[in-house]
Parts: sequence; structure tokens; C-alpha cells
Amino acid sequence: MSRLRLWLERAEHGYRLRDAETDLPVRWEDERLLVVPVAGISYRAEAAADASFDPGCRLALVREPANEHDPNAVGIWNEERTLQAGYVPRDVAPGLRGDEQALSLWRLEGGLRVLIVTADSWIGTPR
Repeated sequence: MSRLRLWLERAEHGYRLRDAETDLPVRWEDERLLVVPVAGISYRAEAAADASFDPGCRLALVREPANEHDPNAVGIWNEERTLQAGYVPRDVAPGLRGDEQALSLWRLEGGLRVLIVTADSWIGTPR
């Protein structure tokens, strides 16, 4: 299977995805990627409102094996790892390898959607 290559196309609340090889739209349900809501964002609304979580911004996924509520927890942080927006949903986190790329994709009132792709994927500059 060839490497996933995506263009980000501006939309009203974030970005839509387009396959850079075929130029066809890529749906959020595509098996080659994950688009997840940020869990626990209501507890960190002030941090999540920061511009470092705006759509198109790269994010850091940080494992938290010492998390008392869930040893599989993966935090979603801004790229600089100075602010945390929340967590990868509990049912998704155990399936992550730990080297994925993450990007803020869509901002909704009170929430964010995050794109998660494999480390070797290519995500083009927003257009």
C-alpha cells in the first residue's frame, strides 16, 4: 500500500481532506486515517481555545502510562507541549502505536476534531 498523502482544503470550521495522488475527497471514515473528537475538552476549554489548537496546527500525542484512570491514556497537546486540550478517546487510544502524526482538523462550538495518521503519511500545506 502506498504512503498516505493528503492536502488540507479550507472549509468553514476547519479543513476537508483531499488525496494528493488522486485529487479525490477523503472522508473522515477512511480506513487509512482517524478523525477523533477530543475527549475531556470541557475540562480544558480555556487551553483548547488557544490559537495553537486552531485547525491546521500540528499537535503532539503524549502517552500517560501513569494515568490513574486509564493506563492507555493519550493526551492531546499543542505542538510545543505547553497546553493540553484533552485526550484521544478511550476506545481509540490502545490502538495507537505511539509514533503517529496529529493535526487539528475542525473546530466546533465546545470541541475539536483531530486528524491522526501514521508517521510516514504526508500532510500538505493548507490550501
